[in-house]
Amino acid sequence: MSNAPKLFGNDPRYERWRWQIFGITWLAYAGFYLTRKSFSVAKIDLSKPEVLGLSDGDLARIDAAYLTAYAIGQFVWGIAGDKFGTRRVVLGGMLGSVIAALAMGASSLTVAFGVLFFIQGLCQSTGWAPLSKNLGNFFSRRERGVVMGAWCSNYAVGGLIASIFAGAVGDWFGWRYAFFIPALVLFGIWGLFLLLQRNRPEDVGLPPVEVYHQENPDVPLAAEAAHPEPEGSWRVILDVLRNPMVLLLAAIYFLLKPARYAILFWGPKYINDKLGGGMTLAGGLSAMFELAGVFSVVVAGLLSDKIFGSRRMPVSVIYLALLAVALFFLDKMPPTAWMLGGALFLIGMLTYAPDSLISGTAAVDFGTKKGASTASGLINCAGSIGAVVGGALPGLVQKQWGWQGVFTVLGASVLLAALLLLPKWNALPVEAKTTNSS
Repeated sequence: MSNAPKLFGNDPRYERWRWQIFGITWLAYAGFYLTRKSFSVAKIDLSKPEVLGLSDGDLARIDAAYLTAYAIGQFVWGIAGDKFGTRRVVLGGMLGSVIAALAMGASSLTVAFGVLFFIQGLCQSTGWAPLSKNLGNFFSRRERGVVMGAWCSNYAVGGLIASIFAGAVGDWFGWRYAFFIPALVLFGIWGLFLLLQRNRPEDVGLPPVEVYHQENPDVPLAAEAAHPEPEGSWRVILDVLRNPMVLLLAAIYFLLKPARYAILFWGPKYINDKLGGGMTLAGGLSAMFELAGVFSVVVAGLLSDKIFGSRRMPVSVIYLALLAVALFFLDKMPPTAWMLGGALFLIGMLTYAPDSLISGTAAVDFGTKKGASTASGLINCAGSIGAVVGGALPGLVQKQWGWQGVFTVLGASVLLAALLLLPKWNALPVEAKTTNSS
């Protein structure tokens, strides 16, 4: 069992800042989805001949521009988060996202949509890695599983709310407002972030969280312990990029992400093929996958901290193995709404738990505070490439091998991830091993 510190300590000022940072960074990442989801909703009108008449090929190329930029940006902004700090990177990215969304709402040219959505992808990718680092600065390793588990609900909740909000606005006022109004809401969040966010406890005159909790500081490598480097130095960044555990997590995330994005992008189509019934039924049942994510990330964090002593790998391995089995059997389920909705909810529970631990909590653990943004950026860059694969895979495989072929490929990828991660069952960061042996 873990001897994790209390989530609410005895210093009111320190605790206020900790939970203020939790709240504003959660809101910031959820807010990014407001401008991320606008184009997905606007596609419905943009494809109509009387509007712009964009073809499926046009829409796919615009999506590809975004996904390519997002993968590149994850790596670049991850490093920038360590070198320049969360505040500068996220404020710049969020403002750029607002401007790009407003420009897309005002545009009527296919090429302009592609260029602007590429820019949007670069701006969107400023969020995850720097914000994960920000949270890691205020919450120590022994409580990080619980805290980041709750925090990672931002992308499940943000995605759900943003889709509904953009869709409602687009229906009421027209497709251009599906870009304009979410962008204005995100600008309001930008203002709150400017007022409420700080990079580190030291920025407001407080000691580091390890001092507050009487823990050993993060130490990424033995060489770093002997010759301490300042935060943001190229030596720290290169050490993180060469760290075998960080590289393994990047490979694991690449293998996991296709399953998540295949279901996100193709879930409604799969439901419609099995049940018919139109877009309302297909959208509602496929949403069970994302709904499960809200609960899954919290449960995963609790298990990793409270049951497995702040080890992230046991939960990840168990969930990945169960996910592989669930994917293999999904298409064999009786084709009823209850069975398929329940199956997608279960798969969502099994997907989002390792997703949040690998891309968030473990990235901060093994990247350490000094290199957390770089580690998270590298891992999420690999995952974003996997997302491109997941988005394209069903369209390439389903015609030849059917949906069972799609889920078999996805299940095999996830099973490989579980097997690769299994030898690291007891893996802990260097500072954790020092603490546990003392």
